[in-house]
Amino acid sequence: MSRLATGLQRLRRSSSSPWEVLWSALASCGLVLFSQLAVAMVPRLFPKLSLLAMLPIAGLVFLAAIVLGRLWRRFIGVAASAPLFVLFNILLLWGVYVFVIRRDTSSLLDMLINAECALLLWGLYRILSGDPGIVACDSSYLEEAGCKDFVEAICPSELPVLSRVRQCNWCKANVRGYDHHCPAFGTCIGQKNHRLFMALLTGFVVAESTYTMCSTKYITRCINSGTLRSENPVSLNLVISTMLFSILQVVWQIVFLMWHIYCICFNIKTDEWVISNFPCFGLFLHQLQVVFSLAVSCS
Repeated sequence: MSRLATGLQRLRRSSSSPWEVLWSALASCGLVLFSQLAVAMVPRLFPKLSLLAMLPIAGLVFLAAIVLGRLWRRFIGVAASAPLFVLFNILLLWGVYVFVIRRDTSSLLDMLINAECALLLWGLYRILSGDPGIVACDSSYLEEAGCKDFVEAICPSELPVLSRVRQCNWCKANVRGYDHHCPAFGTCIGQKNHRLFMALLTGFVVAESTYTMCSTKYITRCINSGTLRSENPVSLNLVISTMLFSILQVVWQIVFLMWHIYCICFNIKTDEWVISNFPCFGLFLHQLQVVFSLAVSCS
């Protein structure tokens, strides 16, 4: 157990200085604001379009804003953080709800959405600070045992439980029950945090669906009461843009959730499925991850 604890500390040790963390947080916050303001321009520029027609335009604008933001931060030499990007998006949606939408929401729905946002923040903290199931053995020993290709690792003290160990190509950690590396949460998904990952994914779907319902009620109230023109245009466009963002998130998250439920039912790991069904794509993905890791380490 002491060997395991030592390995965990070594694998979790970060070389980032406090200033680098601060600049990363500022870059992530700026990217969130820039992308959301870009999406907020969609209802401003196309006021006669229906919300359904705005959806694909908002998706393209959001992707373009993310690409431009990444190019800009590479130009100035500042690295952003995907988990912080997720965190600031949660805080932004929660802030728009509290300061704009809340007055048109029932007390029961108000308690529900506040509880959902608080649980999302707690779950994000837990998955970032938790252990996915890291196996702290020497890399040379793991290579001899075949862990890199994931079959069964042979470790003297943990022989019965070290099946399906695989090395993550992103963070170079050897994870028991490795499913995939989640860039959004900045951690591997393995045996010890897979349930939390599924709970978080479900929580995001529920919370963003609830937010979409509340924002729809707010917009409908403005239209029915004839106060649409008297509302603050910045607040109204921000409500519409965050609602479009939430719908886009829910669409792909539901597909992702259904895929993971399928994998659980048939005892499939995402990484195993990709490599066994698409070996060329798996090799390409591995090479892409190596190139990305080198680029990050050099930046």
